[in-house]
Amino acid sequence: MLNVLMLGVGQCGNRILDAVNRQAFGGNSRLSKYYSRQKFPSRVETIAINTAVNDLKELKFTAAKDRLHVPNLHGVGANRNKGKQGFWENREMIMEEVEKRGDFDVAFVITSVSGGTGSSFSPLMIHELKSRYKNMTIVPIAVLPFREEGTIYLQNTAFCLRELMEVDADGMILVDNQYLKRCTGDIASAYDKVNTMVAQRTLFLMESLDSEMLSVTDLGDFKTVMNGGLKMGTMGFYQADRKSPSVRSAIKNSLKEVGLLYPANVEDGEAARAMIVIQGGREYLDVDEITKEIESLSESIGHVFKGIVVKKGAPKVLSVVSLEKVPGVIELYEKAKWAIKEERDKKDRARHELNDAFEHINDLEEVY
Repeated sequence: MLNVLMLGVGQCGNRILDAVNRQAFGGNSRLSKYYSRQKFPSRVETIAINTAVNDLKELKFTAAKDRLHVPNLHGVGANRNKGKQGFWENREMIMEEVEKRGDFDVAFVITSVSGGTGSSFSPLMIHELKSRYKNMTIVPIAVLPFREEGTIYLQNTAFCLRELMEVDADGMILVDNQYLKRCTGDIASAYDKVNTMVAQRTLFLMESLDSEMLSVTDLGDFKTVMNGGLKMGTMGFYQADRKSPSVRSAIKNSLKEVGLLYPANVEDGEAARAMIVIQGGREYLDVDEITKEIESLSESIGHVFKGIVVKKGAPKVLSVVSLEKVPGVIELYEKAKWAIKEERDKKDRARHELNDAFEHINDLEEVY
């Protein structure tokens, strides 16, 4: 039995965690959290963490016992310095909430890297988890912002991503809002799509790591994949239908950019390692066909782990891929550099104008 901790940190992380709980309850009724139990494939503990109590109140499928409000007024206003201070002031209270739930094999820390609470808390959370749980695999799921969201979000993203790499997590799953918005056409749909896609893939991954398989992938394989290349990765998913149940096509489709959380050209030099998990009825799982496709992928990627799970239905495929090239992230840092300079220049201009105004009364005194 795999012991899993899922932390949704900040508003974005809270909403994705709520989508995970919605799928685990197996329905859309807001009453599910009161009268039914989550059907996770493993032992899973979920905690939504936020400094803004209103963000926690909006969650529909996360039980009250799984919501942790960190007292800090009403959020941190996208100010990472204020967020870090809030974490350190409440560190023991936060960690006690985690520790009272027992030991874990793997933790997923779900966060936006651009906001306030999530981007400031998450690197510090991972540091604390690594110091207290020596053998736990820790993987952040990091959501990149829409590029037009503003200069503060861009600079937060740059510094948060760097800190997530510096705390030496066991790899990082990237989720790109900008790319997924292109696939859906509008921001509201993109948010919903991101939440659903991350929840779907994460639940499938947990089930895969804790299943009896014809061909086995386990937590060690997942960790090896995530430690490949830049230690940044993406996840893809594809579900075939009974009219076209080809397992080789399902594997190929799971690696197409449209199905990935972060866009990558997997078969053309951007992938470092991969883990492919195929689930379906025995009549659809032609082991020879699966092996041929995995061997073909290995020629372009390098090393590919495969897992085969027998379960009723047409083939479903999860692809976990670590990357050795992330051109979108490099571009984001270029924009962040501009954003930081723009914010600094605005402050300098405002200060200069105010100093000019003060000069009008330099040789004067108050008259009463």
